[in-house]
Amino acid sequence: MATYSKVKLSGSTDGRPIAVAAIATPGTTLHTGSGTATTYEEIWLWASNTARNIDQTLVLEWGGTSASDQMRLVIKPNETVLVAPGWLLKGNAGTALIIKAYTTTASKLNITGYVNSIAA
Repeated sequence: MATYSKVKLSGSTDGRPIAVAAIATPGTTLHTGSGTATTYEEIWLWASNTARNIDQTLVLEWGGTSASDQMRLVIKPNETVLVAPGWLLKGNAGTALIIKAYTTTASKLNITGYVNSIAA
C-alpha cells in the first residue's frame, strides 16, 4: 500500500514563498526531488507577480535544464496563478531531480506550493 505525505517545497524556508532571483539558467531551486526510485512526488506550484506594471516570463526547469525540460508561462502584474497542477516527478536513486525557475526580472516572482510525496 502506498504512503502519502504532504510536505513543503525543499527550497522554501518554513513554507514561505520562494523569490525567483535567477534571470537565466540554471534557475533558483524550488524543490529537490526524492532520491528513492519508488517515490513519486505530485508537485503543486503557484506563481505570484509582485511587479506593478510588467509581465514576467517564468521558466520552470523540470528536472533538468535542456529545452525539453522547460515550460514557459507569462504571469501578469499583481496576479497569482497555478503553474504546476500536480505534475509528477519520479524519484531518482542516482541523482535526485531538481525543479528550478528563472524569470525576466530578479525577485519579482514568488513561488509557493507543496508536494504530495507518494512512496510505494
